[in-house]
Amino acid sequence: MSVLVGKKAPSFSAVAVINGGEIVEGFSLEKYLGKKYVVFFFYPADFTFVCPTELLAFQERIKEFEERNVIVVGCSVDSQHSHWKWLQTELNQGGIKSVKYTLVSDLSKTISENYDVLAGNYEYSEEGDVMFKGTPMAYRGLFLIDKEGIVRHQVVNDMPLGRSVSETLRMVDALQFFEENGEVCPADWHKGDKAMKATQEGVAKYLSKK
Repeated sequence: MSVLVGKKAPSFSAVAVINGGEIVEGFSLEKYLGKKYVVFFFYPADFTFVCPTELLAFQERIKEFEERNVIVVGCSVDSQHSHWKWLQTELNQGGIKSVKYTLVSDLSKTISENYDVLAGNYEYSEEGDVMFKGTPMAYRGLFLIDKEGIVRHQVVNDMPLGRSVSETLRMVDALQFFEENGEVCPADWHKGDKAMKATQEGVAKYLSKK
């Protein structure tokens, strides 16, 4: 698994569904450079079981991301037509109709591969045929990208393990606090908690007050 933290987020241009139902060509995260933070997350597939709980959980707290100048973008290996249909389907029928943030279609699996969250890889058989070994879906990868396009946080869960939206917001708060104040955020830091200077004296002072 590649560690992308500290590196430029892999670029892409893909078909996506925006605003809960509009299909657009050439969607790219680069449009947010210099303007917005991005939470870019992958999920295995539309019309599954854990996935709608995650996508709906992000939507329920979307205002908290917007207040922090953060854009939320989801991505799976499904087609734009599958995304569109899922977005039009009622919640009691397994849909995610209330979701309004962008869903990217990675039908070619190249975005998942470039972010190294694809749950398998292509191999050649002895006869020279191309075959896929593993599961042709993405793990539950999540990447926090700053306004300069640099990945500052990443987490990758196996498919059965749903993510924490609260933890994602905590990471956003920690990054923005560091950028604004220059102090680092200790274990289990939350917005409003004391931080510390990245020095031996700073650590000692912080620990002495716990």
